[in-house]
Amino acid sequence: MVLARVVGTVVATRKDPRLEGKKLLICRQVDPDGNDEKGYFIAVDTVHAGFREKVLIVQGSSARMAYGCKDTPVDAAIVGIVDQVAQD
Repeated sequence: MVLARVVGTVVATRKDPRLEGKKLLICRQVDPDGNDEKGYFIAVDTVHAGFREKVLIVQGSSARMAYGCKDTPVDAAIVGIVDQVAQD
């Protein structure tokens, strides 16, 4: 899993029919303190995440197991909205 923050939206006029009706979000990886790290993800939103929210992203075969993504060509899916990160 990857901790990230939603920073934008992708609009695609043409895409695989299996992606119709799915929201694609641009996410920036962050560290546990919320500081930006290198790298962006385009992820399918399965939890109705909003702009600037911290989210959990799964990648690879785990992304295709996320709700509503079975048999869908995705490599990253948002599967959770993070309320708080606690470090011991």
